[in-house]
Amino acid sequence: MKRNLILFLGLFAAVSVATMQHVYAYIDPATTSYVIQVIAGIFIAAGSSVIFFWKNIKMWFLKKKNEREEKKIRREAENRK
Repeated sequence: MKRNLILFLGLFAAVSVATMQHVYAYIDPATTSYVIQVIAGIFIAAGSSVIFFWKNIKMWFLKKKNEREEKKIRREAENRK
């Protein structure tokens, strides 16, 4: 699988280089500003989501931890018998 991926990426790079053409274009400064705003918006939305659901996230991890501890206690109790 890994060998096939490397082969595909090498072939893709070779074809890309072989078919390159000159492009006469530029990136407008307003476009760069827009891209920065989009990236900032994504980070702000992700941060807000984490803050909003923090209690649920925390309880999920605590529940998983408690389940592991309960299994460990049960195993120890069974070993004592």
